Amino acid sequence: MSLLLPPLNAVRAFVVAARHQSFTLAAGELHVTHSAISRQIKTLETHLGVRLFERRVRQVSLTVEGMRFYSQADAALQQLLVATEAVMAPTPSRVVRINVRPSFAVRWLIPRLPDFVEQYPGIEPHVLTSTLSPDKADERFDVAIRRGHSNWPATIELRPFLEDEICLVVSPTLLASHPLAQPGALTQLVMLWSKTRKGDWQSWLASSGAGNLKPAGQMQFDHVHFVVQAAIDGLGFAVVPTSLAASAIAAGQLLCPFPEQRLAVNRYYYGLAPDAVPQAQFFSAWLQGYL
Repeated sequence: MSLLLPPLNAVRAFVVAARHQSFTLAAGELHVTHSAISRQIKTLETHLGVRLFERRVRQVSLTVEGMRFYSQADAALQQLLVATEAVMAPTPSRVVRINVRPSFAVRWLIPRLPDFVEQYPGIEPHVLTSTLSPDKADERFDVAIRRGHSNWPATIELRPFLEDEICLVVSPTLLASHPLAQPGALTQLVMLWSKTRKGDWQSWLASSGAGNLKPAGQMQFDHVHFVVQAAIDGLGFAVVPTSLAASAIAAGQLLCPFPEQRLAVNRYYYGLAPDAVPQAQFFSAWLQGYL
């Protein structure tokens, strides 16, 4: 088959010349000389064993064989152009849309995403933050991560993810200036808390046996990630989920002065939407690595 194929450059020169009915105009379009076009077409005619053009003074016209070959060759070159563009075009990104709460995005997911991107460089994670439960999501998602079994669409099969607990945290600087040998010393400090987890302090207080302890003051924030940042900055102490404070604790930005006084809370689950893109399975596999 390959022995029957004509030279591609010759075919290209012929198609352009046939379209213009002029070797001169073809030479201008292809940025070559008139004689180069003439040679290419002569090569093609020799290969095919037929004349493709009638040559007259300052004028050329297609022969019957030339018209027949032009109709097929032009279509073939167009198809080759389409195939070339398809191969050379940038590969479309393979997006996975991940629905999480804002604090989980800031304090757990985003710091770990570089690892996912490194493992799966062809997949582009899009992080959608929302305080709405997955069954009320206003944007389509492929994967959702939340605490507990409640408020999930019935079509999603839940998969267990992170276990979690709450602990009391404080910055090293604040702890140095206000030692906390016993929970009672917390009366000297400001308590930082989020309205999205307003019961954590009372739960921790009850489990610690510290009684009805009252901090020196309070600061309220909309989300836990603000609480964690405020604690890092030394504004006070906070009772927060370790899942959201783990990076700051590992970096030495926060300390747990009462490490034995931790209280288990609802674990995280994740689920894939029924119409999730295939790449969501890779994200699922990556999440499993943190179990």
